[in-house]
Amino acid sequence: MVQPQGTLKIKRKNTINRRPGFNLPSVIGHRGAAGIAPENTLAAIRAAAECGVKWVEFDVKLASDGVAIVLHDDDLERTTNGQGPVQGQSLSDLKALDAGNWFRPRFQGEQVPSLKEALDLLGVLELGANLELKPGPGRESETAKVVAEILSSFWPDHLPGPVVSSFSDEALREMQSAAPQFGRALLSHRLAPDWRKRARDLGCNAVHCGWQHLTRTQAMAVISGGYQLRCYTVNNPIVGDRLFSWGVESIITDHPERFTID
Repeated sequence: MVQPQGTLKIKRKNTINRRPGFNLPSVIGHRGAAGIAPENTLAAIRAAAECGVKWVEFDVKLASDGVAIVLHDDDLERTTNGQGPVQGQSLSDLKALDAGNWFRPRFQGEQVPSLKEALDLLGVLELGANLELKPGPGRESETAKVVAEILSSFWPDHLPGPVVSSFSDEALREMQSAAPQFGRALLSHRLAPDWRKRARDLGCNAVHCGWQHLTRTQAMAVISGGYQLRCYTVNNPIVGDRLFSWGVESIITDHPERFTID
């Protein structure tokens, strides 16, 4: 495990249960480990495992041919050497792109992974995962259906059940219908006034929100309401310690190497 000087030792048990959406570890790698490897690539997932985390988060959307891929943006420019909308590219088109050199030259040749490839790697590395559904425009329901089918068929049996989160209520509603066995998390930049009703209606057992806009009072309301609370994107161990003192279950970080876990 990477343990650089100056890390904060977080005294929380790294316990995982087969029950979906519960008892997640305290530190989860964001987009794999986006601070030390190109986000949403197999290299980033491996980097997270090397840091010692037991869970990672990554984004899932559909290519033009309906194949589920691991990618965040609707356009290709930021994280690949391609151009234009992702929805205009098939899986084979995407596989021809470089998804690593933009981050550092040593990652040249990294590809955009398919969801199935990511699940295979999770199984090898024994990592749990939070899949964030990032549907392209107008593909909310379709994305959830495809992901539900893949998870139902290919999720590694020896891993704890995954958690599926999304900013899209439509996508979460479809997941609730198509694959109710998987944990769901309501995702928001800041906690909206109607968060409780939405979480209940969508059958969520967790709330994921940006830490910058979260107050202690809001955290207490989520936790007292019976929901697991997880925060992103926490890259400062001091911030993480404060959130844990509020009862936050997990932080999602670009830099898992900055944290050590008991």
